[in-house]
Amino acid sequence: MSASTAPVDASAAAPVEGELRPDRKKAKLGHNILGLVIAAVMAFPVYWLIVSALRPNHEIRSYDQTLWPSSFTFDNFARAVKQPNFGTAIQSSLIISITAVVGGMVIATLAALAIGRFRFTGRRALLMALILVQMLPPTAMLIPIYTQLNAMGGLNEYWGVIVVYLVSTLPFATVMIRGFVVNIPVELEESAMVDGCTRMGAFRRVVFPLLAPGLAASSIFALVNAWNEYLFAYILMNDDSKYTLNVWLMTFTTERGTDYGALMAASTMIALPVVVFFMFIQKKMATGLTSGAVKG
Repeated sequence: MSASTAPVDASAAAPVEGELRPDRKKAKLGHNILGLVIAAVMAFPVYWLIVSALRPNHEIRSYDQTLWPSSFTFDNFARAVKQPNFGTAIQSSLIISITAVVGGMVIATLAALAIGRFRFTGRRALLMALILVQMLPPTAMLIPIYTQLNAMGGLNEYWGVIVVYLVSTLPFATVMIRGFVVNIPVELEESAMVDGCTRMGAFRRVVFPLLAPGLAASSIFALVNAWNEYLFAYILMNDDSKYTLNVWLMTFTTERGTDYGALMAASTMIALPVVVFFMFIQKKMATGLTSGAVKG
């Protein structure tokens, strides 16, 4: 006599489509909590910078610090704006950063086009050298750069700092943009040339618009590098009227002490241009970091 078996409820055994198992729900919740904790830790210095910029100076110097200030003031921003050489520091940072970014993107695009489109002896070695150069610490090249610029008369000149910033961003930008170039079908350029375009005309009309994500990602990297750099600007510039904004921040520390409120306010204002620029091109930057830059 065969034993009877109870019917199995298929709906109870199989999980509903789109529903996570209990153990996976707990893992996902744990990952979310961990992500929030890491985000809070990373965002806290930025929060403290902004809050300190809005605190009264006597509260900043107090030993009893609180996460939220008892009162807000804009006097710190007023003192920062009135600091000597504020206008010239903005001018120096804009001249150096914009020129370095634009020049770097032009040269990097042409270099990426040559590496990605043409076959020549040493192409792979050149590409490997560009990658290896990124591993060199900037401080290791400080003395040779200083000596060379001194021989060329580039110390205390805008063009000397611009060349340093431009060259420092070229390897990364070239490798990133090259990833986009090799993934653009060469037939598109050939079709444009058949229709009457020159090679540069085909590049400008067909290839260049498709490089926009890579150019956006590379330009934000170059801008952050040039806008926030301190060491080379401090060593290569000796004139107070030519200091960049990051070097100009030293003026808040005097023999009488440091004006922390104005220093925090000035740091907040310096960070705003990069944040605004990033907000405008964040979509193209995300595309550039996740598509062509990791192919080819």
